[in-house]
Amino acid sequence: MAVPVPQSVSNTEGLHYKWIALSNTTLGVLMASLNASIVLIALPAIFRGVGINPLTPGNTSFLLWILMGYMVVTSTLLVTVGRISDMLGRVKMYTLGFAIFTLGSLLLFLTPSTGSAGGLELIGFRLVQAVGGSFLFANSAAILTDAFPPDERGLGLGINQIAAIAGSVGGLILGGILATFDWRLVFLVSVPFGLLGTIWARMALRETAVIRKHQRLDVWGNITFAAGLTIVLVGLTYGLMPYGGRGMGWTNPWVDAALIGGVFLLIAFGFIEVRVPEPMFRLELFKIRPFAAGNISGLLASIARGGLQFMLILWLQGIWLPLHGYSYADTPLWAGIYMLPMMAGFLIAGPLSGYLSDHFGARPFSTGGMIIAALTFMLLTFLPANFTYLSFAFLLFFNGVGMGLFSSPNTSSIMSSVPAEHRGVASGMRATLQNAGMLLSMSIFFTIVIVGLSQHLPSALTSGLSKAGLPHHYVVQVSHLPPTAALFSAFLGYNPMQHLVPAAALAHLSGAARAHLLGHGFFPGLIAPPFMEGLRDAFYVSAAMAVIAALASLLRGGRYVHEEQELAAPTPPPFGANSAEDTDLALETLAVRREPSTR
Repeated sequence: MAVPVPQSVSNTEGLHYKWIALSNTTLGVLMASLNASIVLIALPAIFRGVGINPLTPGNTSFLLWILMGYMVVTSTLLVTVGRISDMLGRVKMYTLGFAIFTLGSLLLFLTPSTGSAGGLELIGFRLVQAVGGSFLFANSAAILTDAFPPDERGLGLGINQIAAIAGSVGGLILGGILATFDWRLVFLVSVPFGLLGTIWARMALRETAVIRKHQRLDVWGNITFAAGLTIVLVGLTYGLMPYGGRGMGWTNPWVDAALIGGVFLLIAFGFIEVRVPEPMFRLELFKIRPFAAGNISGLLASIARGGLQFMLILWLQGIWLPLHGYSYADTPLWAGIYMLPMMAGFLIAGPLSGYLSDHFGARPFSTGGMIIAALTFMLLTFLPANFTYLSFAFLLFFNGVGMGLFSSPNTSSIMSSVPAEHRGVASGMRATLQNAGMLLSMSIFFTIVIVGLSQHLPSALTSGLSKAGLPHHYVVQVSHLPPTAALFSAFLGYNPMQHLVPAAALAHLSGAARAHLLGHGFFPGLIAPPFMEGLRDAFYVSAAMAVIAALASLLRGGRYVHEEQELAAPTPPPFGANSAEDTDLALETLAVRREPSTR
């Protein structure tokens, strides 16, 4: 029996409700994504404020968990939150997410302790924020899909996707500005917007979805999925930390145990989901061709771009900006500013492709966007370490255009292809794959770059420090430090040489030699050749992922909207079937007008 389709929002809530839903969910996604990146730039000020040196061996975990803990928690909770939202109401859970996120922001602003206790409090309050963020991310796309008619969803979701990208890039700049005044302002800025969004969502948003009664929660599915994904993501996080004298922790037995144990739990989760009557993770949705193709291409696109943005920031902060005379203390803010062309490309292409995909289908725009992105990744491999900014900005802009062309049509295609009652869990599944892809991307690309540095940086440091006049025993000591420390130092806005070379060693040098060693050009000159070798390998991987994502997107078929199909046939089109032709036949039978589909 076909699931009842909710009444058109324009009939039940008024013509303007879709814009109310769009503006509120855009505020929520903007705030959640902004906070995922605002901390990135403000980390030096935050650690100074709580009195922690994040680069000492015992404190590296504070750095990684404040940096990546937010994404770990949101990735783990998105599907569970989406399923619960389908059971209890998407608007209700979305509003609760706004309130939880605001509470986490307020707690972060009020962090009472300093030292290690303050670091633990920051991590804990940051995880509270992430719980609220998962409620916002899991439900925003579903609420918009409910509110907008099929021929306008691409535009609505496109604007919403732009807010996410604008937040992630805008957070880099806002964090740099606020941190110059007080690190607590980085968290306080979210509180008034969170209060506004919570009250506004409670008063203005309406539940337009049909909530089926007597639904049951898949307890064992939730437990195995949350535990398995959390353990895998924690293993990936600790794999980035030095271990046993090595630059990374992939040889750490605890990391290996976490990855194996987490994968085992996720396999058990798969067996549970095909046997329970009301599963959390609706695997049968992958039988729907646009849903499967859209999620596969979305995962690959996240792997292609997620960690690479982090690598581009390292490139700017560790090499290019110092070579152009910027002090290390200023590089975090300027790295965000110089990344703006990517956001500009996304802002232009996102809503335009969303609007056009409403009329011509998602396939040409999402596939073409990934091809453009792959081309820009390949062209980035030809840039030297000390590039001309105009060429760099040109490639960033068109990379943003490619991602913008892909993102909103792909999201609209996924969300329009599923039954109305499963939009919450479908949105959670989409966002989970996207976030997990970004975390996986960071692990892959960071590993590629660190492996290259581990092979070549010690000899480069030995040669460079010896020529600078540093005593031999200090040269040996510094050259064997893990390259992760050098990268994190530059990333946090510290001069790596000032941090890595002991003060006693600097005392042996003349004033001119010391000025040369601590100057803007010394560290970039040493690190550039091995860093660029690893970075180019990362660009090749990104280009390959983007090409495969384009092929997956091409296989999604023509434009398909599930509500229209439900009127004629209760069974969604299987993956591999010609869903566009099935939809055409159903609509011809019912004499329902259908927008042109892309073959």
